[in-house]
Amino acid sequence: MEYSKKKLEEEKVFKDPVHRYVHVRDQVIWDLIGTKEFQRLRRVRQLGTTFLTFHGAEHSRFNHSLGVYEIVRRIVDDVFAGRPEWNVEDRLLSLCAALLHDVGHGPFSHSFEKVFHLDHEEFTKMIILGETEVNRVLAKVDVAFPGKVAEVIGKTYENKLVVSLISSQIDADRMDYLQRDAYFTGVSYGHFDMERILRIMRPREDQVVFKQSGMHAVEDYIMSRYQMYWQVYFHPVTRSAEVLLSKILHRAKELYLNGYTFKQDPFHFHSIFKEQYTLKDYLKLDESVMLYYFQVWEEEEDPILSDLCRRFVNRNLFKYVEFDPAKEYRKHSELESLFKKAGIDPDYYLVFDSSSDLPYDFYRPGEEEERLPIYLLMKNEELRELSRESDIVDAISGKRRTDHKLYFPADLLDDETSKRNIKRQIKSILEI
Repeated sequence: MEYSKKKLEEEKVFKDPVHRYVHVRDQVIWDLIGTKEFQRLRRVRQLGTTFLTFHGAEHSRFNHSLGVYEIVRRIVDDVFAGRPEWNVEDRLLSLCAALLHDVGHGPFSHSFEKVFHLDHEEFTKMIILGETEVNRVLAKVDVAFPGKVAEVIGKTYENKLVVSLISSQIDADRMDYLQRDAYFTGVSYGHFDMERILRIMRPREDQVVFKQSGMHAVEDYIMSRYQMYWQVYFHPVTRSAEVLLSKILHRAKELYLNGYTFKQDPFHFHSIFKEQYTLKDYLKLDESVMLYYFQVWEEEEDPILSDLCRRFVNRNLFKYVEFDPAKEYRKHSELESLFKKAGIDPDYYLVFDSSSDLPYDFYRPGEEEERLPIYLLMKNEELRELSRESDIVDAISGKRRTDHKLYFPADLLDDETSKRNIKRQIKSILEI
């Protein structure tokens, strides 16, 4: 039997707290799960620094990737099976893309990417197309198969229906992480009726659409997403930890490029600091390696790197105040000057941070980052854009909410053994 159609002698299952079980019957999927590149995801948390806010948020990208695979498996094997709009030849491609969509994530994901100007999707494609165990498994299906999987993840594959399963405004990726992140953080916001959503999904030429009779389940999903972003993903304490993480990496990179002699050579970071990335070096980095270096750097001679690492490791995070950059830009420059006078480096200890989210967007041709809208399938087979039928969704469509904060070390300002008057002036401006 050809490899692409080969089944395991006995179905394998992963016990899962969100989906109860993740079912694996395809040999290709089982082999991909066993690759070292996929197993690495066990050592990368799904929610980065969120574990410092919600102590249960220790789940990994491995958990999430299996969950996305399981949702897509249910869609293609149960919901779409036998429907004329669905090409069964795209089944394995959809399953592989779902499983591997996050395989290129680095440690602490988005914070790591911002500092070193990386894109996890590019590394995902490099893993799929490069000299890796993942590539060898995919190439056994067909020599062109790795390229097709990379195209689905890169959103360039010709069958947009397949792409929409893992990359759209309501896809398997979002449906898994909202529920999984809600479960592990212990909040109730991210729960929605996924079973109902799966039942009302219908394949169309370019994307998945949803029967109008189940519109309220889709509304519930969008409101869950909105709440999760503001209550969990953009939580100010998590953002404080991300600020620290970002400043640690910036400081270590700056020291390295300026010829600083570390007590222990950070050889894992050499190519990253020099922005001469190799896939081999990238794959050696995971969160256990990063945390090891943070503990080692606590003992460094450089006082800033040492202090920032101590704060992160021991959860002595920066405090924050609300800050409106449009109205308070003069205040920021004044604070920078005062921080310098107080002997506190504002580049590392006075940090402006903002978060913004668009909970749902409708299609506006010609705009940057056009988003494919969610369509409802009416009884007369007409397709209607969701916000035209839902008053709830219409109320939040296209409305970007943004939140700004200023982060700083309150303990250094409370220490009045030196620069007392300047520190009191700073605290007065910050209103703390």
